[in-house]
Amino acid sequence: MAGPLAGVKVVEMNAIGPAPFAAMLLADMGAEVIRIDRLVSGFLNGDGSVISRGRRSLAIDPRKPGSIDVLLQLIEGADVLIEGFRPGVMERLGLGPEPCLQRNPRLVYGRMTGWGQTGPLAPVAGHDLNYLAITGALHAMGHADREPTPPLHLAGDMGGGAMFLAFGIVSALLEAQKSGKGQVVDAAICDGAALLSTMYYEFKQSGEWRGRGENIFDGGAPFYGCYACADGGFVSIGSIEPQFYRLLMQLCQIDDPAFERQWDRRQWPALRSKLEAMFLTRTRDQWCELLDGTDVCFAPVLDFNEALEHPHHRARGTFMQTDGVTHPAPAPRLSRTPATAGSVVKNGEHTLDILRELGLDAARIGELRAAGAIA
Repeated sequence: MAGPLAGVKVVEMNAIGPAPFAAMLLADMGAEVIRIDRLVSGFLNGDGSVISRGRRSLAIDPRKPGSIDVLLQLIEGADVLIEGFRPGVMERLGLGPEPCLQRNPRLVYGRMTGWGQTGPLAPVAGHDLNYLAITGALHAMGHADREPTPPLHLAGDMGGGAMFLAFGIVSALLEAQKSGKGQVVDAAICDGAALLSTMYYEFKQSGEWRGRGENIFDGGAPFYGCYACADGGFVSIGSIEPQFYRLLMQLCQIDDPAFERQWDRRQWPALRSKLEAMFLTRTRDQWCELLDGTDVCFAPVLDFNEALEHPHHRARGTFMQTDGVTHPAPAPRLSRTPATAGSVVKNGEHTLDILRELGLDAARIGELRAAGAIA
């Protein structure tokens, strides 16, 4: 069964980080994605990786004679273009928004950067950590007595970047169906990460936000965090609501009156120390036997290998295999037009097929090969 984006044609300029992840999301949902690859595989450029699933690949050098004409011809028949380069790179290639939208006025031109297309930092290099750093989000992550802790690049590249790029593209596609006009989607990781921090800015302005490591969701609250167990494993608890907190006290047989003052922040460091000592008295599996499946809001902290075997993931099919590689399955789940993970693509795997579909004959393809534009 075709996904919800069946019939949508996407041209993806191969890059690193969030842009290919956004293209993967669109491909999972049924879009036909053609990735424009380098002739030679480079660092993290998607060749053979799971994130490259569901595409076809055209390997062509845009700096060689004749290539830009081919790419503009391909873009002319597309609904979406995705690029993840620094501002100005696509313009220098001759593939900026102006010539592309002239050839295809309905085109949704998706641009993925860290700092955005404008602003004083726009031309400067950066990475996920830097983009998070200027939003205020990074300053809030980690322990109170240390420097901020760099998170995995989920909050920046993938959450603040790829997810917002995909959301912007789908929104622009819906609008183009009404207006017949495309537009540029300027997706910046720092913009998206800032927006993800909306609740915390609200906490700050209402006076509910303290310093790093002194709040509910950053490990400051003893009833919301991770604890080491006797075997070196870890468990997580999130007993925020009073009824869940009372159940934690009941199941763990905690009768210390100090725990009755759940929201007395002055008690939190002492209560955390007591819980740390308690959780060290049993192994992770023993805590699972006691707390798993209850309303304590509990889960063991699993590593990547253990997560694959968890019964909940097995029941839902959260992980799957593609070409022998185990990886997370597409999400979210649609009842009538579900997403599907396609096969992993190799650089240039479909070059000749795509060129022939564009109507290029053997002589024209020979000219591109002679010019070094294709392998």
